Amino acid sequence: MTNERRVLVHPDKASLAGSVAARFITKVIDVIEDRGEATVVLTGGTMGIAILAAINDSAARDSVDWKRVNFWWGDERWLPEGDAERNDHQAREALLDHIDIDESRVHPFLSSDKGVELDDAASLYAAELSDNAPEGHDGLPHFDITFLGVGPDGHIASLFPERGGIREKDLNVISVRNAPKPPPERLSLTLPVINSSQRVWLVLAGPDKAGALGLTLAGASSIEVPAAGVEGRRRTLFFVDNEAAAEVPENLTTPGLFWTGEDA
Repeated sequence: MTNERRVLVHPDKASLAGSVAARFITKVIDVIEDRGEATVVLTGGTMGIAILAAINDSAARDSVDWKRVNFWWGDERWLPEGDAERNDHQAREALLDHIDIDESRVHPFLSSDKGVELDDAASLYAAELSDNAPEGHDGLPHFDITFLGVGPDGHIASLFPERGGIREKDLNVISVRNAPKPPPERLSLTLPVINSSQRVWLVLAGPDKAGALGLTLAGASSIEVPAAGVEGRRRTLFFVDNEAAAEVPENLTTPGLFWTGEDA
């Protein structure tokens, strides 16, 4: 299937989170019906967690057979287990602790208090990915949906502009040191792994994301603006609010190109 790239604009953060949550529930039900299971990659950040909370609040939440959903993470902060700043901890508080999941299908990154060095933690997560890969799938699970937040600098997961991580093509998981935002040590999937997903959903909200969105859609270098390098195998969707869309060049908002004001 040819990759489709679209921008879906919503009036504000609340309607954005609710719309993505509804779309996610519908898509996961469809995927489970088609494949027997669904595999998703979660993200952190304000909007990433807001979407999980909106899924939890949805009247349709329990229409999903959550025991058939596999959960992975795009990146993680190298902090102790249970730390409030860890993406997996926030995801559990927002959604996972409230639904009937199969814990064997939940794949968090190791935490800093497990007696494992950062580089070894990256290697272990890569091995876990490989262990859960279908035959002939390049050592990666069949990712159905990958969520990504986008930073004001255009970073995705823990792949930052002009850093070695965004240039990595051989490794599936990297350790990150001296990140330009705290905490400095992190773990992250690499861009080729992100782009192996059938669908990548990028979520941006707020005026501080407007510049990054404009550069991404204008075709900036992925080295300078990592979000510009994202391309899911089937679809790449940008879910944004009006504030994040404010600085997108007018020629890129032409209806029929890849821009729509409705979540159709």
